Amino acid sequence: MGSKTTIRPPRLKPGDHVALVAPAGPLLERDDLRRAEELCTALGWVPVLGQHADAQHGYLAGTDAERLKDLNDALADPSVSAIWCIRGGYGLTRILPGVNYDAARRLPKVILGFSDITALLLALHQRTGLITFHGPVARHEMTDFTRSHLERVVATAAPAGRLAPLDPPPQVLVPSRNRVTALAGGAAEGPLIGGNLTLVQCLLGTPYLPSLDGAILFLEDVGEEFYRVDRMLSHLRLAGALDRLAGVALGRFTEMHRRGADGATGLDRILADYLKPLGIPVVMGLPFGHVDDQWTLPVGSRARLDGDAGTLDLLEPGVS
Repeated sequence: MGSKTTIRPPRLKPGDHVALVAPAGPLLERDDLRRAEELCTALGWVPVLGQHADAQHGYLAGTDAERLKDLNDALADPSVSAIWCIRGGYGLTRILPGVNYDAARRLPKVILGFSDITALLLALHQRTGLITFHGPVARHEMTDFTRSHLERVVATAAPAGRLAPLDPPPQVLVPSRNRVTALAGGAAEGPLIGGNLTLVQCLLGTPYLPSLDGAILFLEDVGEEFYRVDRMLSHLRLAGALDRLAGVALGRFTEMHRRGADGATGLDRILADYLKPLGIPVVMGLPFGHVDDQWTLPVGSRARLDGDAGTLDLLEPGVS
């Protein structure tokens, strides 16, 4: 997985300052900022609102320069212990070259978000070795399930090597139509790398995608036609990105048709077509993605995927 030393940010403690930034899409509701600040406070942290968090520039949360300034100011601020993205949307790939990676390496802190934030999480890990966190954004109300997993992963430094299961068997936590199932059995260990499928595919061929060799690739997406999912997986396969994976953990693919209007092949078949032939464990329906109940996954930390049991366990902490 490369020669960079893994950097674990300090765990979050009550009273820590958390920067709330919007580095991608704009906040479309006045309540977004209030909810983000209130949620941060409810978790015991002190919210620090980015200067341009409520800006709007077309379909972006401010100009590239404004969004980059808020992000880099937070990265370089020694009083800030974490950066919590208020929403995803679109826009992070536009500013990746300007991110202050030296500050991220020098002052490691928890970086949290998902969806379009995938681009930032992967880029920071690739360029610095920093463990980042694929989890809830700050503007959404948080279920007890989501909160318990967030706090467990970012506020608890389990002893290295200790098997730390993410939760009880997930079959009891999701509706029957989203039951955790195995496309391929077996077990594998490796670093967790992934996030939103669209962004993973978008970073392919750039300096910002970590190596997938030996990784457990985790993927989710929202609102995509399944032929687009097919095209993205085809791109990953043609580029050789799937050739040396240890395993694949699939979250929720939401707001998507399971089958075409004309009865054509559906999403489950497409996933099976690309992933079953790899000969590695593949589990689908895990609780992460654009869903209310979601795990927080430390990008870059080692984990164990069990295709027979349908479980994913952390093998080391994401924080120190």
